[in-house]
Amino acid sequence: MAEKILIVDDMSVNRIMLKVKLKEACHDSIQAGDGETALRVAREEQPKLILLDMMLPDISGIEVCRRLRADPATSHIPVVIITASTDRARRLEALQAGADEFLVKPLNEAILLARIRSLLRACETEDELRLRAATCGEMGFNETAAAFDMPDHVALIAPDSATAMNWRAMLTPHFAGRIDLVTPTAALADADGQQVPDVYVVAANLPAAGSGLRLVSDLRSRVQSRHSAVCLVLPDAAGEVAAMALDLGATDLFPLPLDPEETALRLKLHVRRKRRTDQLRRQVQDGLRLAVADPLTGLYNRRYALTHLERVAQRARETGRRYAVMVLDLDRFKAINDSFGHAAGDKVLETVAHRLRDNLRPSDLVARIGGEEFLVALSDTTLGSARIAAERLCRAIESTPVALPDGREVHVTISVGLALGNADPQGRSEAAREVVERADTALFAAKTEGRNQVTISASAA
Repeated sequence: MAEKILIVDDMSVNRIMLKVKLKEACHDSIQAGDGETALRVAREEQPKLILLDMMLPDISGIEVCRRLRADPATSHIPVVIITASTDRARRLEALQAGADEFLVKPLNEAILLARIRSLLRACETEDELRLRAATCGEMGFNETAAAFDMPDHVALIAPDSATAMNWRAMLTPHFAGRIDLVTPTAALADADGQQVPDVYVVAANLPAAGSGLRLVSDLRSRVQSRHSAVCLVLPDAAGEVAAMALDLGATDLFPLPLDPEETALRLKLHVRRKRRTDQLRRQVQDGLRLAVADPLTGLYNRRYALTHLERVAQRARETGRRYAVMVLDLDRFKAINDSFGHAAGDKVLETVAHRLRDNLRPSDLVARIGGEEFLVALSDTTLGSARIAAERLCRAIESTPVALPDGREVHVTISVGLALGNADPQGRSEAAREVVERADTALFAAKTEGRNQVTISASAA
């Protein structure tokens, strides 16, 4: 789906040029010509990202950034400040005000779009965690034990030990946290119970050609380091490599020679963001583990699913985007219990739950809402995409027999009822429970028409 980006610039020609670039990259945009308008639009429209010019007719872009960060309604929105100024003091002031990036005109289009993609990925993850944490809060399960506030932790991975020690010596006066010198091999090794760094700083010119980029990709893909920030140090002129690094998962780019004060500011920004998302992740995990999870399958239970679905429907009404609901039921499940026993039935339920989860996006909701009945909710989707997903689930369940505890196998199929939620902000929007009822009616039709198929609610389109 296209993400809404706010462009703030007092010159209409600049706004139009940025709008065209964003449109070509399939991003929607909204515009503001001064700081006060930008603050109001940011609160009302909740854009995914803000491209903010430094010089505005009423208040400076830096002051706008400070106010955005001070407002709880906008503090989470990434801000990229764009300016023709190359003044170092202004760049440091922008980072101190909370800017996520500071780009100098003329803009390198490849790097700009790669930066936007990188920030939107991080924003999407935090938005989903915030949505789930809010659901826990409404259900009274958001109390998390206070965690010990560990010192900020950075790992430096340089091409040689002399360079690594030089980087640490430069950063130490400006960064109060722990700074470790790490080899690429050690960075990829298992954590062995030790604290994983909040930020990895990786040199692009590690001894083997291209190994800096490979290390960024490896760190991003490994379980113990995937939530850490990964920053690549590279020559300022390396435009193509810079864009590639961001798309491979780099959180930020540090140009050579390193500016110690600016680098420290950026490191603190990334540590704060990681700690914030870590806290949200713990809140969701701790709040839901026992209270809202089905003990057999590990999926969410009916109570959580219906509460979260209401929030999905509310967000759809606010954004005007559609969402889909599937109600799935195992075909002839009673016959499995009668023929193979209840232990076999439990194994079938566990296996089906795993296959459902493995064939959906991490952000999709999967829940067990009855004995052999499951619910799936897809946010920000279309009817065509939802139908493809539903048919994929049918194939995933049918394709491989379920291995039972006694060594036998049983073939299993599911029937799916699919309904698309009405998210028209101008008209009457259905409650989430009404969409579930329509999906349930479609499921009944799938059952009566032969099972092992997807039936779409007549009102889904």
